Amino acid sequence: MEPLPKGANFIRAKMLWEIGLHIAGNPATPYGGNRDTCITVGSGGQDTFKPWLRLGTGSAIMAEDVCRGNLEMAFVNPSAMLTQAYRGVGLFKKKLPVRVVASYPSWDRFVVTVNPKCGITSLAQMKGRPLKLSVREDPTHSTLVLVDQLLALHGFALKDVESWGGKLVLCGGPGDVRRLDPVARGEIDIILDEGIKTWLPQSLAAGMVPLDLTKAEFDHMISLGWRKKSMPAGKMGMKQNHDCIDFSGWPIYCSADLDEKTVYDVCGAIAAREVEMPFEEDYKNIAQLGSDTEETPIDVPLHPGAERWFKEHAK
Repeated sequence: MEPLPKGANFIRAKMLWEIGLHIAGNPATPYGGNRDTCITVGSGGQDTFKPWLRLGTGSAIMAEDVCRGNLEMAFVNPSAMLTQAYRGVGLFKKKLPVRVVASYPSWDRFVVTVNPKCGITSLAQMKGRPLKLSVREDPTHSTLVLVDQLLALHGFALKDVESWGGKLVLCGGPGDVRRLDPVARGEIDIILDEGIKTWLPQSLAAGMVPLDLTKAEFDHMISLGWRKKSMPAGKMGMKQNHDCIDFSGWPIYCSADLDEKTVYDVCGAIAAREVEMPFEEDYKNIAQLGSDTEETPIDVPLHPGAERWFKEHAK
């Protein structure tokens, strides 16, 4: 498979893709703004463009749009958000007929670290305290959903922090200098985030410590579709084993009623253009994308088209 399919139309499509990447990736555009994308394949041979396959990436709530038929497939981070849609819990008020097409391998955890100087040893103790919390600025980010689901057990939400005289120190990516610089200066009380490879070792080096969640907190989160995982001592600078919440896997998903051939062909396309895919170090092989692994946790059924493709081709 050549990097770019032959034909002038694909040259133009590649140019449009690069333009879209640049516009959506403008650092001046705030998270939650026009940063999401939708790739549409269809027929433009008439006076009206006829979409056939629309692939989007953005908020977890896009699962509603997928099941309404406005998108054929979408990406979501992490896998647990798709589990909530499938079960009709947490962010979703009813069960949605979502199915997994393939899952991009991404090992990650959600961790809470605390500056010992603030005297906080549990999430419940946060209530009413004027703390400085480092969290994501994107209002649609899955970590904020997770945080509010976690804090709800104690009767408050992130938005309440400022009413207590506290402050939300917002960042774009998890390793944003707007987080790391004040952490190094000891100015952040609590960090609640995923993407731990880019900030956890730095926070531990600055004297912050991981906060242990209680059994009740884990039970509550597991009931909402999150998984409990243990991170061993030595990993990411951890001094001892630490139980935390799994934030792994980026599933591509669709509605259960999407035709089998389309899903089968999409799986084939991923394999055919494997060398062009922006896989990271967590990627092992194509079979991994259709399997329940550490990097691709899957608690939602594979679409029959995907199940057939992986059975036939990924052995």
